[in-house]
Amino acid sequence: MASIHLFSTLSLLLIIYTSILLVQVNASVHDYSGEKFISKGNAFVVYGGSEGLFSSLPNQNTSEIGGSSFIRFEKITFRRTKEASLSGSVFVQAIVFEVEDREMLGGSAYGGQRAVCCTNDLAKLGVCTQGEVIRRSSTNDPNWPYVFGVSFSDNDLVATLQPKSIQITKTGMYNLYFIHCDPKLKGLEMEGKTIWKNPTGYLPGRMAPLMNFYGFMSIAYLVLGLFWFSQYARFWREVLQLQNCITVVITLGMLEMALWYFEYVEFNKTGVRPVGITIWAVTFGTVKKTIARVILLIVSMGYGVVRPTLGGLTSKVLMLGGTFFLASEVLELVENVGTVNDLSGKARLFLVLPVAIMDAFFILWIFTSLSTTLNKLQARRIMAKLEIYRKFTNSLAVAVIVSVAWICYELYFKANDVYNERWQTAWIIPAFWQVLSFSLLCVICALWAPSQTSTRYAYSEDSSEEFDKEETLTLIKPSHVLSKDVHSSLESRPLQSAEVMLSVDNEEDKTE
Repeated sequence: MASIHLFSTLSLLLIIYTSILLVQVNASVHDYSGEKFISKGNAFVVYGGSEGLFSSLPNQNTSEIGGSSFIRFEKITFRRTKEASLSGSVFVQAIVFEVEDREMLGGSAYGGQRAVCCTNDLAKLGVCTQGEVIRRSSTNDPNWPYVFGVSFSDNDLVATLQPKSIQITKTGMYNLYFIHCDPKLKGLEMEGKTIWKNPTGYLPGRMAPLMNFYGFMSIAYLVLGLFWFSQYARFWREVLQLQNCITVVITLGMLEMALWYFEYVEFNKTGVRPVGITIWAVTFGTVKKTIARVILLIVSMGYGVVRPTLGGLTSKVLMLGGTFFLASEVLELVENVGTVNDLSGKARLFLVLPVAIMDAFFILWIFTSLSTTLNKLQARRIMAKLEIYRKFTNSLAVAVIVSVAWICYELYFKANDVYNERWQTAWIIPAFWQVLSFSLLCVICALWAPSQTSTRYAYSEDSSEEFDKEETLTLIKPSHVLSKDVHSSLESRPLQSAEVMLSVDNEEDKTE
């Protein structure tokens, strides 16, 4: 059954990878292919994209040279059906606006329902032209929101928007929509692309700081790896199985951070997201997270310390780890492969829930197992192992408390940033989880670093018998009358069994 489950999991992942590779995925190059207009109120809309853009650097007058920030429209074409062409000339508009100017679009007549397209009542008031988008000039810049468009002439089936480049002179979150106001224009489709560029490259504004962050994390993992591998090489004869697992986690972390850094560098340079590198980075990261959680769980159970095997729990641990890997992999692929906007999709919520539930299950199982293991070590008075497990428990508890606090902050952040106006600091949220994970890994490396005394933390059959022997000894009280030789002998070394105590008592009786 386990092999069948593993085969089905791998097959599903293969299908996901294949479907992603078959789709052309770009970064700040937003492609539109057969996009259909959707009814929103009294308007028909195609969402063109949303990104945080920094203002162009001073003295940058053209959109093609370095240091400029722009949105460029290329080969935007609208196609309508023959039936729709009978309605004659129709106007299709592109609207670019900064999120602070969102109230400058749309309006209502006599306090009625807000409309995007100009209605007959509003046209009579002279505030707009019927059949066009309602627009008022921004108080900061009369040219914004930026609205332009193209008309279908007579019975033409195709209308092409003239190539245009909009220079960005103010830092902000910019949104693009294509809108028409004619309900008779059913089946209208569009194709083409827009290119969004920041002064330093093609990375979307919210993602741009992450390039330097992953560069820093690559160096941090390299330093940790050098420390760990140097200890590993010095005491390779004393290495435990647990330390081999930690080595795997560190290696995966180094590869993950390096791949993310090079993925962002390529992304920023070309404007096209390298799908292959992205998938490898996602996969290495997901494998690392899964192995790390499984290691925390089996260590909490006392594997290799107070018990030689997990017994019947092995299959359950592997099943939980495999399910977590699958759910996390799908979430990360959806979140990173093909992301071209600085807005999170609603579908992500449904993918986050399974991962969150399994994370909670991991935490509950880990702390339950830790409680049992600590009680065993306390009862057996194995102080060296007990001390390291207490430090391990305290570290995990701090990590969980910090995680819960950060989740609350993240919810507060998103609840108070509906329109993504705080996009410049949004990169801190994913970066925090990487820092927390790395910090916990550093603590574990410090606690279980290879050394010449590593084997004292390993499981041994003798230690498993200590508990029974100590319990037996506490039930037997020594005689009050002992010879000096016997008394000094008992003080010099602890009694090993009840038989030794009884033999001493017999010798005392004979002497008397």
